[in-house]
Amino acid sequence: MVDYTEGSGKQYHTGVGPGDVGEYVIMPGDPKRCAKIAEHFENAKLIADVREYVTYTGTLEGVKVSVTSTGIGGPSASIAIDELSKVGAKTFIRVGTCGGMQEEVMGGDLVIATGAVRMEGTSREFAPIEYPAVPNLDVTNALVQAAKNLGVTHHVGVVQCKDSFFGQHEPEIMPVSYELENKWNAWLRMGCLASEMESAALFIAGGFLRVRVGSCFLVVANQERAKKGLSNKQAHDTEIAIKTAVEALRILIKNEKK
Repeated sequence: MVDYTEGSGKQYHTGVGPGDVGEYVIMPGDPKRCAKIAEHFENAKLIADVREYVTYTGTLEGVKVSVTSTGIGGPSASIAIDELSKVGAKTFIRVGTCGGMQEEVMGGDLVIATGAVRMEGTSREFAPIEYPAVPNLDVTNALVQAAKNLGVTHHVGVVQCKDSFFGQHEPEIMPVSYELENKWNAWLRMGCLASEMESAALFIAGGFLRVRVGSCFLVVANQERAKKGLSNKQAHDTEIAIKTAVEALRILIKNEKK
């Protein structure tokens, strides 16, 4: 592959190089969340700010950890995990937002993914569609334990990933409404908990790269509850999802020190 950095030693998109990041990385979508997450680290410093990729590195439990934003969707998320793994990162936790799908999944709750529906395009450039998008078990168990430790209302199960936000929320206006609506109803009948945009790509890319990946999300609202005229509380503060991800890293680090 051509070296588009012209020998800088930094990754082309993320701007990070060897030694810049820890083995453990939290990955939000929004670059503005990085500083907020870095406040949970000790001695955090801004490492890089390139495009949608903002990186801070500090420590937790005496171990180097980082946070890098990915922007929205699978393409930019897969670039981030690829370039971060090239400079030494080995464990990733995606933290972000989602829309609830089952009636019991309320705004303000947390969803922890055990798998992702690959209704997006990025993962198809890594693996055939028959290959499942699943997170690492150790990371997922740490997220579940973290949510329990913090007393967070949480749900654990499969999430759906897509490329079009408005294809989810206004499928009836799309030329392929027949496909979007039929598949959405199938995911609901299968018990899919929530919809988001990055996990399928991260789980599949992580499998190929031989790194560990897990995901947790704040539920912003639930469009299915709204359709049925049920109460539909909205939540936009991601702090509880961030705290859960940080606590999960602490659990992983402590367990691996043993």
